Amino acid sequence: MRALMLVAVLALAACGTVTDVPTKAAAGFPVTVEHKLGTTEIKAPPKRIVTLGLSDHDAVVALGIQPVGVIDWFKERPWGKWPWLKDKIGTPEIVGERDEYNVEKIASLKPDLILAHYSGIKKEQYDTLSQIAPVVAQVKGFEDYGAPMAEMARLTAKALGKSAEMDKIIDEMNGRFKAVRDKHPEWAGKTAIVADSFQAGNFAVFASHDPKTKFLQDLGFKMPEAIQKEIGKTDVVDFSYERLDVLEADRLVWLLSSPLVVEQLKNEALYKRLNVVKENRALYVPYEDPPVGASISFNTVLSIPYALDHLVPQLEAIK
Repeated sequence: MRALMLVAVLALAACGTVTDVPTKAAAGFPVTVEHKLGTTEIKAPPKRIVTLGLSDHDAVVALGIQPVGVIDWFKERPWGKWPWLKDKIGTPEIVGERDEYNVEKIASLKPDLILAHYSGIKKEQYDTLSQIAPVVAQVKGFEDYGAPMAEMARLTAKALGKSAEMDKIIDEMNGRFKAVRDKHPEWAGKTAIVADSFQAGNFAVFASHDPKTKFLQDLGFKMPEAIQKEIGKTDVVDFSYERLDVLEADRLVWLLSSPLVVEQLKNEALYKRLNVVKENRALYVPYEDPPVGASISFNTVLSIPYALDHLVPQLEAIK
């Protein structure tokens, strides 16, 4: 059955295509890109790109290209409403959620490149999608969802033949981070934790390689060693409110989807005993309205300027 479905998908992808005509190769192409699941050759500058990583589209848009297909992460409506993305991305089709892809829909978009960097794409999915278009999976040498933002952006740029442009963007972004670190040398080495709470009685802490925590590290902060050992190689670990003591740090940044969660936390006796709380060194940051939490969750070359403009002043207000 799966084989028959794949045949149908590939037939759909082929519909409406024109016969290949030998042409002179564009400058810089073909390019060969190594990634976690293999090596991919891209013969010509891609024009119809589908991004399967949760935030992959940002790097594509930063290079002036509008993807034709994307993943639904925050379920924002209208899609692409974030201030760093609005009016830049166009109207791409949604082709899945997280690591569940609608292969038929991807094929119908007739992509000439599929990117899956900030994703958990598996070999079987990669092999199937590679029969539709060249696929560039995750960055080599990192756990799924664990590659640094700059490495993912550079992988995207290489596949698009725009490495020099991306290097300039990353240099500018690194310069902004350095300017903040130079302004606040007192942040160097101080500890910081990023957490959220989606349901009563539980909270989650993000690992040091998670984009949200990486943003704070790029400002000079570090994650407490004790909590990092508990998290290990995973992206995030859930705790019950009985473990609120693990949140002790120089800075605590809560990413919250509801103000009700803030009130519930502040009423917990164990939480109120934390030094980081008593000394007002905790921040309560919404994912949306304004989307500061979303901006550090994406932590991309597009969202970082917004995050710097909105979160840094809140950190500066803590004495």
